[in-house]
Amino acid sequence: MTSMYPGFFISFEGIDGAGKSTHIESFQKLMQERYPKREVVMTREPGGTALGEQLRTLLLDMPMNLETEALLMFAARREHIAQIIEPALSAGKIVISDRFTDASFAYQGGGRGLSLKKLNELEHWVQGCPNGVLLEPNLTILFDLPGEVAEARRSKVRTPDKFEKMDLNFFEKVRQEYLRRAKEDPQRFYIVDATKTPDLIWSDLKNLEIAI
Repeated sequence: MTSMYPGFFISFEGIDGAGKSTHIESFQKLMQERYPKREVVMTREPGGTALGEQLRTLLLDMPMNLETEALLMFAARREHIAQIIEPALSAGKIVISDRFTDASFAYQGGGRGLSLKKLNELEHWVQGCPNGVLLEPNLTILFDLPGEVAEARRSKVRTPDKFEKMDLNFFEKVRQEYLRRAKEDPQRFYIVDATKTPDLIWSDLKNLEIAI
């Protein structure tokens, strides 16, 4: 939990094609309007830092061993936390990240089948605080969508990266791991029914009560 910081940490999650990117910038503006005295920092994973963006290019395009992939994801995350997230939260800012650790569990764990035990160990190593508490979002907004619907949406957009090229079975496993994580930590997750129209989804997000 990030309650040891004066800031507030929000992550957006969901399988590729679920629609989170459609709303994240508008949500940033909404938070800035609601909390004009707080700076809102927008960031993303993998990425967020100069090193993280270079690793992002490798991770999204280059074939590699599964464990190498997971280690690079968490290496980028460690830099992200050190350079962007912790300083912003310590300064009382609102941080909105397009993906965080739930994505590693969903994609490398659920989708690719990496041991969740190994991912748990990496999570505690990279996000562990001196008091033994994990640094994680105060709120995770999960865009949930059946794999076949997301697949149809993905086919209409940009040139796909290596993850977006994966088959329907992969994305259903990713989705189920996201839902498992949400069930395990219901106080942190807010699940968006991403089968709704963009207008209805935005209405849900605007009416979401967030205790900052």
